[in-house]
Amino acid sequence: MTQVRTKTPGITVFDDDTPTVANLDPALLAALREAAIAAEEEGIELRVNSGWRTPEHQNRLRRKAVFKYGSAREAARWVATAETSAHVSGHAVDVGPPHAAAWLSEHGAEYGLCRIYRNEPWHFELRPEAIEHGCPPLYADPSQDPRMHR
Repeated sequence: MTQVRTKTPGITVFDDDTPTVANLDPALLAALREAAIAAEEEGIELRVNSGWRTPEHQNRLRRKAVFKYGSAREAARWVATAETSAHVSGHAVDVGPPHAAAWLSEHGAEYGLCRIYRNEPWHFELRPEAIEHGCPPLYADPSQDPRMHR
C-alpha cells in the first residue's frame, strides 16, 4: 500500500524562487530561517502562508475585506492598506500551520520574531530588541497599531 503524503500549505522559508519569500527584508528572512532550523529540530516545519506582497495584491485583499466585513473600519482590524502594510514593505510574514505559528509565538523572541496583533496568531515581524527584552505588548488588531494611521 502506497502512503500518500499531503503537502503542508504554504512554502518553505528557504524558497528563494518565490517572491513572497525572496522579497522579504533580509534581516527578517535570516531570523525566520534561523528559527525554522530550530523548529525543525523539534519536528516542526515553519511554512510561509504569506510574506511579501505587491501593493496591487494588498489592495485586492483590502477590497475583499471591506466587502466581507461591511466597512473600511472593520476591514482595518484584519487587512492594512498597501501604504501601511508591513507585508508590502517585506517586513511581515504569516506563518503556518497553526502549530508552527504557536511554536514561533513561544520561541520567536529568541530570534527577534514577534507576534504583533492578538487577533492574528500567524503574523510575525522582526523586533531585534526582543532577543534581550522580549516581545512588546500585542495590539488588539491592526487598527490599534499607530503605524496604520500615517
